[in-house]
Parts: sequence; structure tokens; C-alpha cells
Amino acid sequence: MAERNVIPATAEQVDFLKSTITSIQDYPIKGILFRDITSLCENPKAFALTIDLMAQAFADQKIDKVVASEARGFVFGAPLAAKLGAGFVMVRKPNKLPRATIKEDYDLEYGTNELQMHTDSIKPGERVICVDDLLATGGTMSAMIRLVQRLGGEVVKAAFVIDLVDLGGCAKIKDSCNVDCVSLLDFPGH
Repeated sequence: MAERNVIPATAEQVDFLKSTITSIQDYPIKGILFRDITSLCENPKAFALTIDLMAQAFADQKIDKVVASEARGFVFGAPLAAKLGAGFVMVRKPNKLPRATIKEDYDLEYGTNELQMHTDSIKPGERVICVDDLLATGGTMSAMIRLVQRLGGEVVKAAFVIDLVDLGGCAKIKDSCNVDCVSLLDFPGH
């Protein structure tokens, strides 16, 4: 069973942050309730609190690198890395990184996609947090983790602002990559 931890926050902080997430029915397709993180980012108090709470959760973990994928993962990964005094590693879609890269394919609902990372961005033994805005089925995060592991990095946790808990992404990440998840906010998801 996957260990699913919650980033420590008071009930008031969680309620406040949840109140800044806009929920949009039937987007991008009918039947989906989309959790829009951009409204949290637009609120300076909510955005700062999110980064502060995530940083506090990893403050004593001796993190060397924070890894995030484009685009929304960058929004949270870069300031988190700065707060932790860690390096920030960008994971991108094909042909966006200028130096030598490794690639990892991952499944989408209809087909596959690919993520790439510079081959020299992670050194063997470095302690890494992989960050994204939202955990759904875990495909993107699993691909990021596999890239870090292939380069010899130790993924301490997969961290998310939002976990759509009904989709089971955390268990899938644990099963495929042996990495536990941590999130700040939980929402039902479909």
C-alpha cells in the first residue's frame, strides 16, 4: 500500500487554500470537474502560503534538487527550490532542452507522451523532490521519477499541491517507482 502523507497545515490554512481553487464543471470534457490551480497562484497570500508550507515539510530533508515538469510544475518547483536552497531541474517536452538529454515515455488516456531531462542535471546520490501542481493518475510524475532514478538520484518524495485521491495516482507511483507521495490539498477526482 502506498504511503500517502499530507503536508502539515492547520485546518484554517487548508480551508483558505481550498477556497482559492476554482472548480470548473465539464472542462476540458464533459464529466470532468477541473481543479484550476491558477486562481490559487493569482492570490498572493495563497501562493506564498503554499510555497511556505511545502518548504517547511522538507526543511530538514537535505534536498539537493527539486525536479518539476512544464508548465505548472515549474510554478511551484522553482520557488520551492529557492526556499530550500536547492537546485531546480526542468523536465520538458521533446526538443526543448539544449544539452544532451534522456527521455521517458508515459501513457496518456489516448496514446503516449515523452518527457526529457538533461543528462547532467542530477548527480548520483543527490536527494531529490519531484514536484507537480496536481496528482491525477500519476503518469507524468512516474516518468519524472524514472528519469531521476536513471541518473542515480534518490527521490525522497513526490510532492503535489493537489491530490485527486479517487484516481489512485499515489498507489500507482508507489507500485511503479517505489516512491511515496505527499500533498497539501485533497480533492475528490474523476
